[in-house]
Amino acid sequence: MYRRKDAYYHRAKESGFRSRAAFKLIELAQSERLFRPGDTVLDLGAWPGGWVQVAAKLVGPQGRVIAVDRRAIESVALPNVITITGDLFDAEIAEQVHAATGGRIALLLSDLAPSLTGVRARDEAEATRLVELVLSYADRGLLRGASLLTKLFMSGDFKQVVGQIEARFEQVRILRPDATRKGSAELYALARRFRGVPE
Repeated sequence: MYRRKDAYYHRAKESGFRSRAAFKLIELAQSERLFRPGDTVLDLGAWPGGWVQVAAKLVGPQGRVIAVDRRAIESVALPNVITITGDLFDAEIAEQVHAATGGRIALLLSDLAPSLTGVRARDEAEATRLVELVLSYADRGLLRGASLLTKLFMSGDFKQVVGQIEARFEQVRILRPDATRKGSAELYALARRFRGVPE
């Protein structure tokens, strides 16, 4: 049974995090050493800001977090965070992101998820489209050797999507953080050592 207000939800409220998803990133940050002080991090689909809070702390005052979402992210009152509100498919928003990151992204995060319609083929196609969007931002802004953490969903396109990620990175692992809701189909791809745009 789906339970929105589970233990991680209550822990997030008690800890001052904006979402239970913060614990997924904390877990992966600790086990995978995702962040380095001074990094520039791009967070796509950042609302309501739980991942932003975690990333901003871990990159420190010399780092930067650029957080983007269609929904406005309420001020996180952190000097190393830049928020951009708009549709990631919009070319103007893509230009704003590129200007903010300077094409020097050390870690790209995406917790983007499709708005589910209940029509399986349509929902799977939208999930694939979102990953391809994330990869377009990676292609333009990631530093060589940089990393990507992006949400995936089990679907008929799963192998194809993972293959697109593998074409760009030297190492790709599929992970499921403990904080993921029971019964959820979501997974995360952690890709390391960006090689560049595939030929």
